[in-house]
Amino acid sequence: MKRTMTSLIGAAAALAAVTGIAAVAAPGSTPKTPGGATRLPVQRSALLCPPPTSSEVGETTYTAFAPQGAAAGADTKKGTAKLLPAGTVKAAGAGDGKKDGKKKGGTSKTADTGRTAVPPTDTKPVVPLRQAGKPVTTSTDRADAPALVGAADGTLAPGWTVQQTTTVAAGAGRGLLGLSCPTPDTTFWFPGVSTATDRQDYVHLTNPDNTPAVVDLELHGKDGSLGGSAGEDITVPPHTTVPVLLSTLTTRPATNATLHVLAREGRVGAAVQATDSKLGSDWLPPAADPAPSAVLPGIPKDATSVRLVALAPGEADADLKVQLATPTGLITPAGLETLHLKSGMTTAVDLKDVTKGEAGSLVLTPTDPGAKAPVSAALRVTRGKGGNQEMAFIPATRPVEKRATAADNGAKGSTLSLVAPEKGKDAKVKVTASAGSDGGTPVTKTYTVKGGTTLDIDPPRPQGLKGSYALTVEPESGSGPVYAARMLARPQGGVPAFTVQPLPDDRGSVVVPTAGQDLSLLTD
Repeated sequence: MKRTMTSLIGAAAALAAVTGIAAVAAPGSTPKTPGGATRLPVQRSALLCPPPTSSEVGETTYTAFAPQGAAAGADTKKGTAKLLPAGTVKAAGAGDGKKDGKKKGGTSKTADTGRTAVPPTDTKPVVPLRQAGKPVTTSTDRADAPALVGAADGTLAPGWTVQQTTTVAAGAGRGLLGLSCPTPDTTFWFPGVSTATDRQDYVHLTNPDNTPAVVDLELHGKDGSLGGSAGEDITVPPHTTVPVLLSTLTTRPATNATLHVLAREGRVGAAVQATDSKLGSDWLPPAADPAPSAVLPGIPKDATSVRLVALAPGEADADLKVQLATPTGLITPAGLETLHLKSGMTTAVDLKDVTKGEAGSLVLTPTDPGAKAPVSAALRVTRGKGGNQEMAFIPATRPVEKRATAADNGAKGSTLSLVAPEKGKDAKVKVTASAGSDGGTPVTKTYTVKGGTTLDIDPPRPQGLKGSYALTVEPESGSGPVYAARMLARPQGGVPAFTVQPLPDDRGSVVVPTAGQDLSLLTD
């Protein structure tokens, strides 16, 4: 009996070690069938916000939010969520910070360059969240505002999001910059970057962990790799951010390029801040992982110029059918039925005013349904004319499978775009406006998006709204696939300042394999 119990405990422990967090059936209960699994809320999540701006006339608002009820059923503690200032390293060029030296006096010097990583001067938490369902905001006008490293646990971890919105009143970077602070990972793709003389693009690399991360940066232009060794072995010290000016990585200026960020050791958060001498500035968030198809949602109906930048990062070329999902159905942009992407080479196509005054989303699919060549794509979108133009970026994004959230919405100026890209597969979507940061009652509305169309809506607002609020998008069970984006429009005089954030699924829950008793595991 004692030997039998020992074997059973050992088998259960081994299975739990393989699967991670496992639910073990209690004695006397009915175990689930082999292959069964349970979807549970995540118990910890991380976000990284890059330094917002170096402008003396910029103001940044941070808005943190966790959806109400996202952790329903979770057996966990109440939860915490907060961001802390990260350390800084001056703008890095090629190969900066390759090796870590010894620490002295609270700083860390790199052995090969003598550059110094400086810890943050302020360690006060930023936008700490104490309850789900109500956003928390704070603002700063500091030109040296640091990057932020944050984590949430317990009931606040599922769906935790932080929006960073910056208004720059004047100068080359004037306009509205918006970013949903990214999660740390080991690889990122950024189609749409530039190393041309009229652009200054910085990629900000932020390390959330206690050990250094080692990152390689690869640029791909129209003829292939723009690299060499310039972007290799960049060390990002623990809890520190390193900005890298992309034009320092190559001697060949490229108007349209794709950046690949690859962490060979550790993990980082990555986002590109792009500044154009005529078109203002905005954040370019990472695109969805390369896949045979791509959906780029939320092109503004009054866009005056749209540029598609795409890359086939694999070993095979890709041939794509290009379609625009309009409010009435899928159409083919004039003169662009298909697009051929050569492996490793960035292709750019000007679509001009492709939306023609209507809401639209770009849908890229293989011309051969069986083709598997992955692609990565993004749009640079411009509103306005002449000297009053402003740009924003829309990368390919993941579908909303369970839930997605956009924070920092006000009484006006927000547009929610929902696209159901597959013809004949309608999507029914529940949209909830949260309570306001300073007051208001949540409101929920349901929308139907016909297959093959884009629906632009003036989103619901909380009753008695005070402050800002968050929008939560949840497809109903059985709906067709749906993608989403949110545009913020906050004009600055004659400039139609705006920013667009895609709303990928928040991955606030995970499928956990179920472990049950299996007497066949017992051996004598």
